[in-house]
Formats: sequence, C-alpha cells, structure tokens
Amino acid sequence: MARRCDLTGKGVMVGNKVSHALNRTRRRFLPNLLNVSLLSDTLGRSVKLRISANALRSVEHRGGLDAFLLKANDDELSPVALAVKKEVRAALAS
Repeated sequence: MARRCDLTGKGVMVGNKVSHALNRTRRRFLPNLLNVSLLSDTLGRSVKLRISANALRSVEHRGGLDAFLLKANDDELSPVALAVKKEVRAALAS
C-alpha cells in the first residue's frame, strides 16, 4: 500500500536529519495518514478512504466529501476517489 493520500495526493518527502554537530543523514518525512469512513450525502452511504489529517480538515472545511470531490482536480485523486467522484456526478445528474 503506497503512503499517499487518496484525496490530496500528499506523499512521502525526503530530507536530512541534522545532528547537533551538523552531521547530515538522509531521512523520510511520512504523511499523517488515517483510515476513515466519510459519509457521502448524495450517495447515502459511507466511503472508506486513506487520507491525511490535513485532507480530513479540508473535507470538513469545504462542506463534506461530495463538495470536496467535485471541486478537486482529477490528477491528485486516487482511482478509488475518482470512482466515488464519478458516482457522485451520476447521482447529481439524475
């Protein structure tokens, strides 16, 4: 399972660990990923996603999963999130 957020595409970053003596060694900065079930209002069911804590705040700020997905860029979304977005669009169209 990739360490990547399903909604924002946030992934692993690399940098240096710097000691007190300024010795530098490579390290990885992992995103704060959470397994959550978000409720979709238009679909009437919950969707399980693996998203970052920052993305969870963004979903709540935009007014729910449906609003976030409709406004999100398709390049950042995972295949699971793209499928949910397609379902939401279809449900809103009908």
